[in-house]
Amino acid sequence: MAKATYKDAGVDLDVYRESMSRLGGLMRRTHTPRVLENPGGFAGLFQLDFASELFARRYEDPVLISCTDGVGTKLKVAALVGRHDTVGIDLVAMSVNDAICCGAEPLFFLDYIAMSHDDPDLLESVVSGISAACIEADCSLLGGETAIMPDLYARGDYDLAGFCVGVAERKSLLDGSLIAAEDLVLGVASSGLHSNGFSLARKVVFEIAGLSVDDHVEALEQTVGEVLLEPTRIYVRPVRKILNHYRVKNVVHGIAHITGGGLRENLERILPAQAAVTLERDSWEVPPVFPWLQELGEIEAEEMETVFNMGIGLALVVSPYYAESIRSQLADCGLTSWVIGSVAEGPRGVQWA
Repeated sequence: MAKATYKDAGVDLDVYRESMSRLGGLMRRTHTPRVLENPGGFAGLFQLDFASELFARRYEDPVLISCTDGVGTKLKVAALVGRHDTVGIDLVAMSVNDAICCGAEPLFFLDYIAMSHDDPDLLESVVSGISAACIEADCSLLGGETAIMPDLYARGDYDLAGFCVGVAERKSLLDGSLIAAEDLVLGVASSGLHSNGFSLARKVVFEIAGLSVDDHVEALEQTVGEVLLEPTRIYVRPVRKILNHYRVKNVVHGIAHITGGGLRENLERILPAQAAVTLERDSWEVPPVFPWLQELGEIEAEEMETVFNMGIGLALVVSPYYAESIRSQLADCGLTSWVIGSVAEGPRGVQWA
C-alpha cells in the first residue's frame, strides 16, 4: 500500500516555497523606515512613529483605526480574463478608502489569499497588484498568509481578504458629528464599478446578455473584461493632502466611501441626528458603464442606485466656505468632483431632490 503524502493530498510544499520566494521583493518595495526587520518571524513589525527626528510625527493621543474587506465575485471576472493584478489593487483600495473616512493615515496592510492549489504565477500577479496599490496608498505591505485548500476550493478558484491599520490623532478623528446645516456634499468621481455589485453585473453581462469577456463594447471602446476589471480608485493621497492642508480648521466634517448600498445608504451612515441631506441626481456625470449595464439588464433606476456607486466613489461633507478650495485641490490631484447635495436641519437621512 502506497504511503500518503501532502503532495498527493493536493499541497506541494516545493511549489509553495517557490511562490513565497517570489513575494519578498514585492513586499519590501512598499516598506518605510517604520517597518522593522524580522526575518523568519511569525509576524510583521511596525513602529508607530519614525525614529528619525526629521520625520517624527510626535503623536499626542494616537488612535489606531482598522479595516478589513475583500473583492467579492469580481474575482470570477479576473479568472475569466486570466488577469489577476487589478483585483490586488481592489483589495487594498477597499480597506484604505474606508480608513481615510475616519481621517486615518494608513500605516500597513496584510493580505490573506486562499487558493485551491499552489500557483506561483497567479499568486505573484495578485500580490504585484497589492504591492502597487500599497505604494499608491502610502502604506506598507507588512505580511500576509497564503492558504492552500484543495478540498474547499475548486481548482483555479481563489479568494482574497485584506486588512489595513491606520492612525489618527483623537482630536482629528472624523465621525460625522460635525456635519451641520448648510454643509455641502462633494462627490468625487469613481473609476467605474469599483468592487461592488458584481453578482448583479455578472448575471446581466454573462447570463442575460450572453457576452464574453473578449467581446468589444463599442459604446465604451473597451472589451467586457477591461470594463469589468477597471480597478477601484484609491483616494488616500488626495484626501490626506486636504486634511493636512486644513489641519487647524474643522473644514471636512465627514467622509463616506461609496460601496455596497450606494450613495444614499453609505452617506447616511455618517450623519448625526437632525442632519438631513438632499442630493441632486443630475449634478454629476454618470460614467457610461452604468447606463450600459442598466440597459443590458433592464435594471430599475432605484436598483442601480442601491447596488452601484453610479460614478461617485467618495463623498465629502464640507463647510460651504471651503468647498471650492477643496474641489480645486482634488482637481490638482487629477480627481473630478461635483457639488452633489447639501445639508439642512431635519430628520436624519438622505433623500433625492
